[in-house]
Amino acid sequence: MTTQEVADDFAAMCKAGQMVEAGLKYWAENVRSIENMEGPSSIAEGIPALLAKGEWWYGAHEVHRVETHGPYVNGNQFALRFVMDITNKESGERVAMDEVALYTVSNGKISEERFFY
Repeated sequence: MTTQEVADDFAAMCKAGQMVEAGLKYWAENVRSIENMEGPSSIAEGIPALLAKGEWWYGAHEVHRVETHGPYVNGNQFALRFVMDITNKESGERVAMDEVALYTVSNGKISEERFFY
């Protein structure tokens, strides 16, 4: 698959609320996820680690709404913009979140995802 094909399908799945399914379909076995923060939780490597990261995130937040914009493709990378309305379950704080995810595609699979917020 080309980067454009991966980007189009991955984005369509995210827009349909199938974030985990999109990851399982397109993450490479050795996928790397990099968050915009310091500390040991800033990098996750491998599908099991990314699944655990997602499980933690959805467990810690109530998601009221997610909008997915894109994809925006350049070479072997594509970006998606996520606009979210969430509540932190621990603090009860409701926030609007706006982030960009940059994905790198190698051999038809996502080898890296990097988040900017």
